[in-house]
Amino acid sequence: MTSRRDRLTELGYAAGWRLVRMLPLPAARALFNAGADRAARGNGPGTQRLRRNLRTVCGPDLPEAELDELVRAGLRSYARYWMEAFRLPSQRREDFLTDFHLQDADEFNAVLKEGNGVVLALPHVGNWDAAAAWVVSNGWNLITVAERLKPEGVFERFVAYREKLGMEVVPLTGGERPPLDVLAEKATQGYAVALLADRDLSARGVEVRFFGGRTRMPVGPALVALRTGAPLYAVDLWFTPTQTVGKIRRIELPDPAEGALDHRVRVTTQRLADAFELGIAAHPQDWHMLQKMWLDQNTRG
Repeated sequence: MTSRRDRLTELGYAAGWRLVRMLPLPAARALFNAGADRAARGNGPGTQRLRRNLRTVCGPDLPEAELDELVRAGLRSYARYWMEAFRLPSQRREDFLTDFHLQDADEFNAVLKEGNGVVLALPHVGNWDAAAAWVVSNGWNLITVAERLKPEGVFERFVAYREKLGMEVVPLTGGERPPLDVLAEKATQGYAVALLADRDLSARGVEVRFFGGRTRMPVGPALVALRTGAPLYAVDLWFTPTQTVGKIRRIELPDPAEGALDHRVRVTTQRLADAFELGIAAHPQDWHMLQKMWLDQNTRG
């Protein structure tokens, strides 16, 4: 049975998608920036967690005043993601092609033209929905996984939102088939398989070293690539004043002779973590990680 609170949550998202796209872009930006600045001043749990995460990324030598500005910029970046997400369904294919720029577009297109699919692993950076819409608008098939949010109505709205942008979506849990089986099948059919991969949601991830600490990252990207032979790329995204910009870094896959599958999954996932470090360190303000990231973070501050 849907609770009153769940219904209000669903209505809030519905209102966001309906009302924000009706605002002029400068007004929407001003509204979301004001909300981000208010969150920075309020210093709630999510803001505090972002601060700790960015401190780990930037190290102990970053002055507190500069960290304050970075947290504020990070919250504004996160607010921009939501503002753009609410507006994306009303945009045209031409907008998707101009509002996103991939620096390595020639390599990306050449790999997909080979017909073997590609696995795209990315952290929570920039606007990944805009990147996916750009892929689809270029004529490529793309599939992704959606976390089953609560209430169910919100999950269904997010699935419908991404499907409207042209993506195929499989649920992380509760689907007719295991999601990794579906993703591997699609990879062999020439799809781009896009997976957020910097934070493990299943507690079945593998432990990696990341910015000097210990964390777990999901095995999905490595497993799909190793099972299918599809090229694996780490994706970096960041905002400019007018666009989301992307860069891809190809991840070398271990040879089967190097060990059992679980060993090769661990090696590949660590290589992804190393690639994620490069992108996040270059644009830390656009990493939207407001949850606990490191296993030893409580003892490290």
